[in-house]
Order: sequence, then structure tokens, then C-alpha cells
Amino acid sequence: MLRKLFFVLLVCVASHTNAQINTAPKIQREFRAAWVASVANINWPSKPGLTTQQQQDEAIALLDMLKKNNFNAVIFQVRPQADAFYNSDLEPWSYYLTGVQGQAPNPYYDPLEFWVNAAHERGLELHVWLNPYRAHHISGGPVSEHSVVTKHPDLVVKLKQGYWWFDPSKKGTQDLAFKVVNDIVKRYDIDGVHFDDYFYPYEEYNGGADFPDNESYAEYQKKGGKLSRGDWRRDHVNKFVEKLYKQIKAAKKHVKFGISPFGVWRPGYPESIRSMDQYDKLYADAKLWLNKGWIDYYMPQLYWRVNAIQQSFPVLLGWWQQENTKHKHLWPGINSGLGGGEKNSDEVINQIMITRGMTPKSPGVSHWSIGALTKNEMLQSDLLTGPYQEEALVPVSPWLDKKAPVAPAVNTEARGEDTYIAWIPKDAKDVFKYVIYTQYGNVWTYRTVNAKSTFLQVANEAEVNAKTKAKAKLKAIKVTAVDRTGNESEGEVISL
Repeated sequence: MLRKLFFVLLVCVASHTNAQINTAPKIQREFRAAWVASVANINWPSKPGLTTQQQQDEAIALLDMLKKNNFNAVIFQVRPQADAFYNSDLEPWSYYLTGVQGQAPNPYYDPLEFWVNAAHERGLELHVWLNPYRAHHISGGPVSEHSVVTKHPDLVVKLKQGYWWFDPSKKGTQDLAFKVVNDIVKRYDIDGVHFDDYFYPYEEYNGGADFPDNESYAEYQKKGGKLSRGDWRRDHVNKFVEKLYKQIKAAKKHVKFGISPFGVWRPGYPESIRSMDQYDKLYADAKLWLNKGWIDYYMPQLYWRVNAIQQSFPVLLGWWQQENTKHKHLWPGINSGLGGGEKNSDEVINQIMITRGMTPKSPGVSHWSIGALTKNEMLQSDLLTGPYQEEALVPVSPWLDKKAPVAPAVNTEARGEDTYIAWIPKDAKDVFKYVIYTQYGNVWTYRTVNAKSTFLQVANEAEVNAKTKAKAKLKAIKVTAVDRTGNESEGEVISL
């Protein structure tokens, strides 16, 4: 019943959109992303030690799947345990790549550079996902001579489960993280920097015991510090988040900074919610970061079902939306792997439609994880025939850039049964992709192509009604340019 209801809503929205497009063509806006986890080889590469060709083939298959299903962004984990999925002078090559920490791929290539280029060729934004405080994962092989655990023993502590964790209160911890992020932002053509929910570790990582920072806190008190230990921990994380946001903007203003915290700020917020207290356990004051606007997009991990009374998806989304006082992007993380089949598709589609209704000015979600999509072809199909049936641009970030790019110069040429559309950018550096609008009869459709594209050949006649199979002739076209922050240029409608 729910699925039928949302399908009716979807048809109504699509019909309204088409009515608008008939008079003024306009592409849909929605952030559609999936996480690609490299830690423990969850998503990519499928195991350590694959050949360079195998790694690249797996990456292309994932990106092709996203492109085929009308996604527009990928969140790629490049620093799972203070290591690197890219060429770095600061941290070693990842164990999850080659099976040996510090060993580069052979034949050599730079995975992050490869992913960035391949994503952009498909019109996808690429956001690098880093873990700021995890120093060594229990699945990450032995602690090597290259590890930060060996090189910076004064910055890390060992937890009872076997993890090594940076002490967030240490200046050296923050300095290293700042250097790593700045290095990536300056050297790679990325679209975003992304943190997940791991700040101070979950308490089970240390066998339920408190985080072992007695020496650091005692030193703080000896110097006259008055904050409680909890406030002191949160203060370090807060200052780190604020400074990092400013650092990213100073390096490249268009690079978005996003955080994906645990989905509940504190139990009782809102009143019906019961869950772990991230404020008091992870020392992450996620509400403060959102209230202060120290992010460009916020992605709380709302991995629960719509009807989960104590952690309901729409109830939590509504609360986070109320806290979004700076009007940044609020794109929740959703669990797309709650179970295969029709019920899973229903849940995922319902959550997407709820998000569209509750955040209409900047809708969007990120799917945890890409593995839930690759393993569930039914979900892919249901998304593509449902909410993702049309391409969408990432919503605009006006606080980063309000200026639209200049429209390209466009020419058309009749070529038998087709029309050849060619364009030349006025400022190629200000273009991330193009939108080509085509009008058949009274129906406008569109498609996007990457920034390197300079032409598109379209049919002079196309089907405009799937039920009746009615066709109409190509009547007009329009080409626009889209920049790195989502601004779309004007474009002349050319009648044919």
C-alpha cells in the first residue's frame, strides 16, 4: 500500500515537472550518492593483492553501475586507517590495496587519481572519505614499520579490541589530519571531503572501558584546565571540525565538506527517540556543527526503517531538518541493504520520497553501501524505474558560488535521420558537465554529458508516449553548462 501511495505521488511530481518543462526546460535536482568502503575490503577492492588491472576493472564496474542508474556522486574511502589509497608522502600505501602496508600497486598507478578521472568521465562527483582518528584497524594486517603507530607512538593508544586510535586531544593528531586533508585537496581534482561517524571510538572497541587518555587529561588539568573530561573531549573535536572547514575553503572553495554522524544526536531528541548517545559516547556534538554551519552537507546515518518507533527515519529526519538553521544541504544516509526483495525496495523508495517531501529545496540521500546495490539487482531496477528514472543535478551550494557559468555557443547540423548538436564552452574551466535538452512535439527531455564532451547526435524522431507508442519530431534543443557547485547557465532554445 505504501509503495502504491508513493508511486502515485511520484507520478504526480513527474507530471508536474513535465508540465513545467514544456514551457521552461529544467533538470531535476537531487543528490544521489553511494559509499564505497575500502576498510576491511568491504566494497573495493574485493580483496588485498589484486592486480592493477583487476582493481581498475572492479572500480569501473562500480562506477558504470552508478552512471547507469542515474546516480551523480560517489563517496570513496581513501584513508581507512591512517594510510593512503593514493600517492602520499605523509602516510603509507594501504594494506587493503596490496596486502602489504607501504607497498605501491604494481604496475604502478594512483587509485585516487584513477577514481577521480573515471568518476568525472561519467559525470559523477567524487568525494574522498577519510577517518580522522582511526590509526590501525584489526583487519589491517600487522602494524608495520610504515604505520603511524610505529612512527608516531606518542599520538596513539591501543584499545582492548586490538584497534589503535589517535588521541584527538594531541596537537600532533590534529596537525597530521590537517596536512593529510590539505594535501589531497590541493593535489587532486576532488569534489568533496567526507567524514563518517568515527570520532572518539565506540565504547565496545575498548571492551566497554573509557578511552585511555588519562595522561592527556591530567596534563590539561595541571595547566589549569577546568572543563570536565567529556566537554574537554568534545571541545577538541569541535575545534578540529571548525578549523578543517576553513582550511578546505581556503584551499579550494568549491570543494564541499560533509560529515555523516551517527543518526541520533542524543536520546530524547526528539522525545520519542531511544538510542546510543553519540554526544556522550563518541564525544561528537553533531548538532553544534550543523547549527554553526561548519559543513556544506550533513548526512546523518538514518539507517532505521520508517516504522521503527524509537528510531523512525522521518521523525529523525524532521528533527535534523529543524536544526539545519544555516540551511546547508541535509542529505541523510540510508541503509539500502535491510534485506533483499520487494520489501527492501519499498523501504528505500519510501525513504527517498519522504526526503523529497521534507527537504524539497535540496533533496538527496546517500546509500549505504554500494554493495547493497550491486548485490540487489531488483533494487537497482526499482530505483531506475521509480525515483531515479531521470537524471538529476546535484543541488546548488549558493554559499560557495552563486555565479552561473556562461552558456556555450551551440550549432546544429542535419545528418540524415539525426541532428548533430555541437557546442563550444566560453570558459571551459568553469564547466563540470553539460545538459542537453531536446523537445519532441510538446515534450521536453534531457540528458547530461561530461565536461570533455563537445557534441551529441540525436534522432529526428522519438517516442513521446510509452503507452500509445506515439512518436513526435524533434522540435527544439537547448544546451547549458553546469559548474562545480551546481550552477546552471542560461541557454538559447534553438528551434529546428
